[in-house]
This record gives sequence, structure tokens and C-alpha cells, in this order.
Amino acid sequence: MIFRIALLLLAALASVTQAQPVTLHHVHGLAYSPDGKQLMVPSHHGLAVYENGKWSKAPGPQHDYMGFTATAKSLYSSGHPAPRSGLVNPFGIIRSRDGGKTWDKLGLEGETDFHLLAAGWNNNAIYVWNPEPSSRLKSPGLHYTFNDGFTWKRATASGLAGKPQALAVHPDDRGVVAVATSQGLYLSRDAGERFDQIAGNGQGLAASFDLDGAHIWYGAFGGRPTLSRLSVQDGVPIGVALPPLTDDAVAYIAQNPARRSEYAIATFERSVYLTKDAGKSWRQIADRGAAK
Repeated sequence: MIFRIALLLLAALASVTQAQPVTLHHVHGLAYSPDGKQLMVPSHHGLAVYENGKWSKAPGPQHDYMGFTATAKSLYSSGHPAPRSGLVNPFGIIRSRDGGKTWDKLGLEGETDFHLLAAGWNNNAIYVWNPEPSSRLKSPGLHYTFNDGFTWKRATASGLAGKPQALAVHPDDRGVVAVATSQGLYLSRDAGERFDQIAGNGQGLAASFDLDGAHIWYGAFGGRPTLSRLSVQDGVPIGVALPPLTDDAVAYIAQNPARRSEYAIATFERSVYLTKDAGKSWRQIADRGAAK
């Protein structure tokens, strides 16, 4: 009886925790769970989750997640550990295989906080923009690992111009990587050795490959915020109408793996929108950090 009461108390406590109001203090990524049921938004105080029309705080440590990205099997992140978590600050790269409840260390703890980090949905190739030399990444710039950080290689990044703002990795081909910079969108087909510019349209801010591998979404700002979907084959863009954004722009883009016409965008001012028809219409689910 005592054991049963304890379980009920724990369940009640968990319910209270989940029911706490959710505020997006910052947004440092955007990703769907593999089953498409949850939209995950990393912030300064752990993961916020949108599921079945409601926001909640995800179970697990309330880390300050940076460079947060998802694959079909894992979550990857950089950033800073939650108080009393026992992790060294910054924590380099960490990986979760249970939706963020627990995390494994993949190296560079105490050395690097990667703000730009991306992984391929099906291939788990990880690309980072290294901000400064470390014990394993000896120079700044684009680096990648195909074995969860066991070995790293620096990419030459010939042809890449401007300040990097976002990374995206092809869902299947680990050698195809895109970089949005202050001068546009650049694509490499040889693991970052050489880049070609495939879009301008002002300052590049966000990039995300479709899970079909044939298209890439690109957010930019050139006097006004824009969003477009480009063919990976020939770079032909199709403009996507955005919801009204006042003094704002698209920072992150994510596609639902279970319902592929559903997408989410997060903005620099912490607003989040959903579309179920590939951008024909949008519904706001967070307004400047306030969950709706």
C-alpha cells in the first residue's frame, strides 16, 4: 500500500511539472520526434514540447541547449549544463537516444559550445562550425564526423563566403551539406570541400533539407523576411508565403517525418508557427515566447 501511494505521489508530481506554464526564453533549434507526435523547442531552460495542441516541459535535465538537432534515432546538442547536473561547462557535444531524458557525452566537454551544429536524419553525419581551436579541432571553421565524434575532419569550404548563420545536412547523403551565410545559401556535394552559391535573396538565416532529399528550405532577410523551397538538383526556388512577421524573420525550420506536408518554423523573436499544407496556411502556437 505504501509503495502504491508513493507511485501515485510521483505521478501527481510529474503531472504538476508537465502542467507548468511554458515560456520560450530563447529558441536554439527546432525538431520533430521520429514519430511526428512532438515538436521540440530547445531553450535556455530545457526542452519545451508541443503535442496534441498543448505545450509542456519535457522530462530530463533543464540544460541550456545550443545547436540542437535531431535524427531518426538520436538527438544531438551542444550548450551549457543545468545547475547540479554534474556536467562540465560547456558540454561540447552530447547525444540522447531517449528523447532528451538522458544524454551521453561525445567529447569536447569543457572546451567548445557549438552554436552551429547539424546532423543527417538517416545517416547521423554531424557537421559543426568550430568557433575556435580546441584539443581535437585544431582550427576554426567547418568540421564533420561520421562516427559520433570518434574522429573529426576539417572541411576546406572553398567557395563559401560570408558569416555562417545555419547548417543543414542531407538526410541520406552524408557528403551533401548546406550553409546559410550573410551572403546567401551555399551547397556542397563533397563533404564541404567546395561550395557553390545556390541562393541570394539577402542575408541567409535558416536552412533545412526536406526528408525526401530533393529539396531544401531557406529562410533569409533582404529588407523583409522570406522563405523559399529550392530543388537540390538545379536550385530553382519556389517562394513560400510567410505569416505576418513584424521586425522578425525565420530562424529555424523543421519537417514532420510522419506527416511530411506539416512543417514548423521558429523566429528570432521566439514565435512558432505550424503549417499542415506545406506553407499555404500557418497557425501560430507561440507568440514572442508566450505559448498559445
